[in-house]
Amino acid sequence: MKLITAIIQPSKFKDVKDALAKEGITKMTVTSVTGCGQQAGYGETYRGQDIEINLLKKVMLQIGVNDKFVEATIKSIIEGARTGNIGDGKIFVTTLDECIRIRTGERGNEAIG
Repeated sequence: MKLITAIIQPSKFKDVKDALAKEGITKMTVTSVTGCGQQAGYGETYRGQDIEINLLKKVMLQIGVNDKFVEATIKSIIEGARTGNIGDGKIFVTTLDECIRIRTGERGNEAIG
């Protein structure tokens, strides 16, 4: 089992969700986050003051998958999120030691679904 965490542009969320759905991957947790990376931010003027915006709005997806869905999940996220520009995001894959479905008490691969 793996936990796939992706940080993407908010404008690409629908494309990523649609690409994942084509592969049968519909279970995910989505969070609005802010952060900075190579994109570094931008400057603007607010009420006559120059300010630097270096924490940009992003969307974080967390998807728990069985091992056979890892590559399909990664491929779908890249397909939906890639623009070729700085700021497209990152994907992190971590090993899940355990998953427990609270409702039924199922564990492991059965709990992921």
